[in-house]
Amino acid sequence: MRDPRPPRKPMTLYPKPKKLRDYPKYIAKVIRGFFSRLFYVISLLWQTSPALLVLMVLLCVAAGVLPVASAVVGKYLLNAVNGALLGTGLAPGETLLHSVWGTLSTVGFFILLQFIFLLVRRLVNRLQTAVNTLAGERVSSHIRLMLMNQAKKVDLASFDNPDFYEKLENANREAGMRPIGILSSTFSVISYIISAVSFVTILVTVGWQIPLFVLLFSLPAAVVNYVYRRRGYWYMRRASKERRQMSYFSDVVTDKDLAKEVRLMHTADTFIDKYKTAFGTYYKGIRRLTMAELFWQIGVGIFSLAAEAAVFFYIAYHVVSGNMEIGDYSLYSGALTSIGSYVSSVIASTATVYEGTLFIDNLMTFMREKPSVVATHEPPRVPRHGVPHTLVCEDISFRYPGSEQFVLRHFSCEMKSGDRIVLVGLNGAGKTTLIKLLTRLYDPTEGRITLDGHDLREYDPEALYALYGTVFQDFGKYAVTAGENIALGNTRVEKDTAAVRRAAEMGDASGFIERLPAGYDTPLMRYFEEDATELSQGQWQKLSVARAFYADSDILILDEPTAALDAIAEEEVYRRFATLSENKLTLLVSHRLSCAVSATRILVLSDGTLAESGTHRELMEKGGIYYHLFSTQAKHYLPEENPDSCI
Repeated sequence: MRDPRPPRKPMTLYPKPKKLRDYPKYIAKVIRGFFSRLFYVISLLWQTSPALLVLMVLLCVAAGVLPVASAVVGKYLLNAVNGALLGTGLAPGETLLHSVWGTLSTVGFFILLQFIFLLVRRLVNRLQTAVNTLAGERVSSHIRLMLMNQAKKVDLASFDNPDFYEKLENANREAGMRPIGILSSTFSVISYIISAVSFVTILVTVGWQIPLFVLLFSLPAAVVNYVYRRRGYWYMRRASKERRQMSYFSDVVTDKDLAKEVRLMHTADTFIDKYKTAFGTYYKGIRRLTMAELFWQIGVGIFSLAAEAAVFFYIAYHVVSGNMEIGDYSLYSGALTSIGSYVSSVIASTATVYEGTLFIDNLMTFMREKPSVVATHEPPRVPRHGVPHTLVCEDISFRYPGSEQFVLRHFSCEMKSGDRIVLVGLNGAGKTTLIKLLTRLYDPTEGRITLDGHDLREYDPEALYALYGTVFQDFGKYAVTAGENIALGNTRVEKDTAAVRRAAEMGDASGFIERLPAGYDTPLMRYFEEDATELSQGQWQKLSVARAFYADSDILILDEPTAALDAIAEEEVYRRFATLSENKLTLLVSHRLSCAVSATRILVLSDGTLAESGTHRELMEKGGIYYHLFSTQAKHYLPEENPDSCI
């Protein structure tokens, strides 16, 4: 069967223009996109904690002003020391003691001021580290909550789109580092700009050409940084297949659930070799990018350094010629060095911010996703509980988004409360897809499904989901207690301990649960608790069945609910299902056709169409697809008898 998922499309944010005259619009679009993503990240911190954002702004301003203030104080300190060393003689009526005391007082004052600024700078740095840590934790948690809340609303079809799911994985993976990295770098850039502008203002007093000269010679480094940050981003996007392969191959070898098979089949070396191959492909690109950037950075670094050296000689000449004091040389040369350093830092940090905001596009794209599985009727209809229901499929066909192949074609049938319907068919016949349509995880591509005479799309999805009790073949295993695993079947009401125990008994799970160390309070799966218990696949399946009983729903949909159970446990579960579903609509999918014998109706699917419909006796007498499937299974149990005896 062909992969129903849509084909992958090339990834791009802003396609490069083909004509030179279109570049200004292109650059403007890139800049607008950059700032929109940057403000989006800042807004996340504001939503999380306005106080932390305000504190980060204040600390960033202080971090920008303090280096300049310290440099100015350093100038006056050097001039005072230099004056004391040169000496200018005693003023009339002034004693030597008074002269020395006055000089020492001036020098001491500036030294004290210098140490005060140094202390404040250290305090600001410590505060910034602490605030960044707190802000990072808050923003990371806020984003993960956003992702979880959005994930519960978006269509299931979105998760079948590889590009969309890749963005979700990237956003979830980077939620813990990217946002605070962007915020920290952004505020660092602001601090650098404040300091650089202040030092530029100081240098302007020497000559307006000097700061302009320094800034112009810093532009090549900016261009190199931005070009290679963008190339790095797109390479990471293009190499996402190799990165996912490395993660997958590593997980296969280290996964505890696969450890037995990996060890006995000796597949570890195979996957290790596959990891090495994927890494080799990925590393070649990274190495090529890194070395190319290094070459350009060395070149522009030498270029900028030559420009700074020329300005140093210019300032030194003025000091030697007597036009400036020694403290001025310290201030101006320090300003020059600081400007170069801050410009480099601004370039590097801005490039980091730019690269980070490109990754944040994954988060923004995911959060913009709007569900299409919504109520089409206003106000949305709400199904009644505890009453008989009728589900009708009216000539429905379905294909997955982006696929041309229909998985289900022109399917029609009517199902009512009290019916016990079994879906039969080979793998890929469309059984699980039909369940997804009946529960409105997807909408039909053609035709419609009605519930009690109204289109399924007219109902409120959340209210509709409450109508179903489901057990899927890929049922969930949750790292909570045994009792909580069952209670997850109905989270719309407060947990009822007595109901949990009844559901466990109905699902044939009470026996093994009561033998657990803490009974229903025993934590399962050793993810968090050392004393947690690992269950067998069959025990997990019994828990999933108990969840369906706990839901107390009007419509039961069971997709291979006993695949991991032994024959005796399976028979017991089906017996209890029969008791529970006397007045309910039950839809059962199973490859074990023994459960179909007592069904009120059997629907046989073949290549996405309804091939046969009837009771067990009717279909066996017909001698069609169902007869062939049932006979094939029965002959293994009744090798000497005619399978027709099973009618």
